[in-house]
Amino acid sequence: MADDDGPRKLSKKQYEKELGRLQTELVKLQEWVGQEGLKVVVVFEGRDTAGKGGVIKRITEKTNPRVVRTVALGTPTERQKTQWYFQRYAAQLPASGEIVLFDRSWYNRAGVEHVMGFCTDAEYEEFMRSTPHFERMLMRSGLVLIKYWLSVSDEEQERRFKARIENPDKQWKLSPMDLEARARWVDYAEAKDEMFAYTDTKESPWWVVEADDKRTARLNLISHLLEQVPYGTVKREKIELPPRQQRAHERPPADTQNFVPTRYEVG
Repeated sequence: MADDDGPRKLSKKQYEKELGRLQTELVKLQEWVGQEGLKVVVVFEGRDTAGKGGVIKRITEKTNPRVVRTVALGTPTERQKTQWYFQRYAAQLPASGEIVLFDRSWYNRAGVEHVMGFCTDAEYEEFMRSTPHFERMLMRSGLVLIKYWLSVSDEEQERRFKARIENPDKQWKLSPMDLEARARWVDYAEAKDEMFAYTDTKESPWWVVEADDKRTARLNLISHLLEQVPYGTVKREKIELPPRQQRAHERPPADTQNFVPTRYEVG
C-alpha cells in the first residue's frame, strides 16, 4: 500500500477499487479461519465519531455473518453488574472457525465507566491490573487478539458532531452520553493514556489508526488486519447447479395470497 515516497494517494474511484480488493481478501481470510479452526477477536475502541462503526461495516459487508460476527453490548443488567466484570464479554468470544468484532469491549471500564463514575476507583484499578492477565490467558488458549484505537482530532470530532446534529438521519447516533463525553475531552484523553500505559503490552499491543479521514482509516486498518492473521487460499470444489425437479406443480390462486403493493418500478 505504500512505497518509498510514502502512502499512495487515491481518488474516490481508486478508493472504491482498493476497498473491493481488500474485501475480497477478507472473504479469503474468513474461509481460512473456518478451515483451520482459528479463533480471532478484533477490538475496536476510540472516541465517539472516530469511525468504528464505519470500518466494521466495510469489514462485514461481504463476509458471512455466521463466521464474522459483530458484538456491540449495551448497558449491563443489574444481574450482570454483580458478575465477574469480564464474564459477559467472555460469553461472546469466538468458537473454532469464527471471527468476532467488538464494537467497544471490556475497555468500557477504562473509558466511559471510569470517566463518568459508573465504577468505583477500586473496580477501575482492579481492571487495569487484571486486563493484561486476562488477555494473556485468552492468547494462551489459542485465541488471536487484535486491538485497534481509532484516533480522531478535536477539530474533526467537532465537525462530525455538528454534522450529526444537522442531519436528521444521523441524530440517533448522538446520545446524551456522547455529548457529555464531548464536554469531558481532556478527561477522556487522560483515561486513554492511562489505559495504554497498562494494557499496551508486547503480547497484546494497541494499534493506533489515524482516523481524521474515514476512507484512509478504513483502508489502512483493513490492510493491517489482513497482515495479522497469516492465511492462504482455500481450494473450493467446482459448483454445479443440480437439475430442477420436473414434476408438475399447480400454484394456488394469486388472490389467496397477500402481496406487497408495487409502489416502485425500476426500468
